[in-house]
Amino acid sequence: MRHYEVMVILDPDLEERQVTPTLESFLKVISSSGGSVEKLDVWGRRRLSYEMNKKSEGIYAVVDIQAEPAAVAELERQMRLSESIMRTKVLRPELR
Repeated sequence: MRHYEVMVILDPDLEERQVTPTLESFLKVISSSGGSVEKLDVWGRRRLSYEMNKKSEGIYAVVDIQAEPAAVAELERQMRLSESIMRTKVLRPELR
């Protein structure tokens, strides 16, 4: 198992109460493969530094997970296919 940090920017047209259930539906990939979601932190609606898909705002969220690389690759693939997710970035933080 490896530690990953996933940054997600969701479409601002989503309602606030739909954000967490939407993310949890994607994170089922991690839990079904034996990994764990350590922390889900929704930052809320923020202004983007440049427009994406003709939108100037996005809903930011950061997720800390412990998972195998194959599970994270599948998570990233599914997020890329979703229209409600504008951008994702998967990081593997350096150990100190």
